[in-house]
Amino acid sequence: MSAIPASLPLRNDLIGEEPYGAPQLDVPVCLNVNENPYAPEPAVCDSIARRVREIAPTLNRYPDREHIELRRAFSTYLERESGAKLDVDELWGANGSNEIMLQLFQAFGGPGRIALGCDPTYSMYPEYARDTFTEWRLAHRNPDFTLNVERTVEAIREVKPAMVLITSPNNPTGTPLDMADLERLLAACETASVAGAPEGVHPVLVVDEAYVEFRNPGTPSAVTLIKDHPNLAVSRTMSKAFAFAGARVGYLAANRGIIDCVRIVRMPYHLSAVTQAAAIAAFEHTDEQLSRVAHLRETREATAAWLREQTYKGEPLKVAESESNFLLFGGSFDDRDRIFKELLKRGVLIRVVGPDGWMRVCMGTDEEMARFREALVEVLRLVEA
Repeated sequence: MSAIPASLPLRNDLIGEEPYGAPQLDVPVCLNVNENPYAPEPAVCDSIARRVREIAPTLNRYPDREHIELRRAFSTYLERESGAKLDVDELWGANGSNEIMLQLFQAFGGPGRIALGCDPTYSMYPEYARDTFTEWRLAHRNPDFTLNVERTVEAIREVKPAMVLITSPNNPTGTPLDMADLERLLAACETASVAGAPEGVHPVLVVDEAYVEFRNPGTPSAVTLIKDHPNLAVSRTMSKAFAFAGARVGYLAANRGIIDCVRIVRMPYHLSAVTQAAAIAAFEHTDEQLSRVAHLRETREATAAWLREQTYKGEPLKVAESESNFLLFGGSFDDRDRIFKELLKRGVLIRVVGPDGWMRVCMGTDEEMARFREALVEVLRLVEA
């Protein structure tokens, strides 16, 4: 709980609000924030240290405001990872994809503007909207968490948002977005109006691909559509699959016009020289950084199958279909807070998030997942007794 004195002139709309954040607890098994559980290899650490050492004597100077070398690294990586050939001016970096999203809200949101999401979805989106005085509206997903395309297209036409936010794979459910459905959303955005904007202004469709490297092999990425769709913005991150959460590096792929809009609102020299150096070093070891992704994907599939074999009050657990590095499971937990606390007592931290009755677990190491399975069996027996 925050302890903000009543004497401080906090904005009226923020009174009573709590800071966002998943629990940060010192427990043996942390499976709640969707990190890659495997540390960078020693060779990667050595390259990061070398790169940082090289730029250390220049830290009395501001960094490259446009981070050109890093944007070239983004371009090289996306061509390899998704087959998309993007120019430097179609890419932009920031301190995690959270800052990318905030910059998009700063550029396209604001008083009188509307952002549309599809719930259940990432819980930070309404906070970005709140912080930028943007109205937040929702089009509900289907019961199986797939996108209700018809409902979303109808909402785009009726609500007239400046931004439409789609997460693929979705957080907290892991649900991917079919490319044909994405094309339908793009078509809707490219003809829809924006409330309060002049005629001819259309919504920006933002696709958040924070977990996209965990998708099933052969599944295309939204970045392959950028050249043909000037109102498409795709957010990526190095935090998840790339095992770089502590470095805080996210990036945006979009038409140059969108990038230039974001450049208007970015803080001066927002990306430090140290961050840029570390990220470039990590891209020099792309194979090592992504070496565990296939195994984590296999762990996800094995864990999903195991969870579906477990029961709660005589019924099998439900598991949402996922192409991320986490699973939403349960569906019928009538006291998920108790389950969370009992798991925590056993040294296992997962997340109470998503619709009522559901919980989310991130894929950890083999040893961590074994401990999770053991603890969950104990806890389910306990709460059913």
